[in-house]
Amino acid sequence: MSRSNAYARVEALTDAGVITGYAAQIDPVRAGLGVCTLVFVTVHPQRLPEFLEEISGIPDVESAKITTGEHDVMLLTRGADVEGVHSFVVGVVAALPQVKSVETVLVLDEVFDRGRLLPPDLGDHQQVAAERGLLRYTRTNPDRPSSID
Repeated sequence: MSRSNAYARVEALTDAGVITGYAAQIDPVRAGLGVCTLVFVTVHPQRLPEFLEEISGIPDVESAKITTGEHDVMLLTRGADVEGVHSFVVGVVAALPQVKSVETVLVLDEVFDRGRLLPPDLGDHQQVAAERGLLRYTRTNPDRPSSID
């Protein structure tokens, strides 16, 4: 593929909203943030939008995912040491007025991170519900082999 074709394709994907931005990939350990945690948060009823707005401004939170089950939100956080992570979870996250409870899981090893790419065999997919907080799922390719025979 020629350079001009590659740039044209990237531009088309950006214009279509497939590419939403560019970022440097940082090694958290070398950046001094070697402790990774998953913080599962249960929010008081009707306070989820307020909580999500609050945590979006906290730089220590790398990502936030709305979940099903016992907890409402999973936060991925990083810190220099366990004491610092503990202070952040107890002193910042748990102290928010919207928070009912937190459960913290220490990540022992990060094996891989595929980022935002989907496996190629999923093919076209459609979101069932686009509103935040509603369950969304991806339909798999009907030609995908099943592991159950």
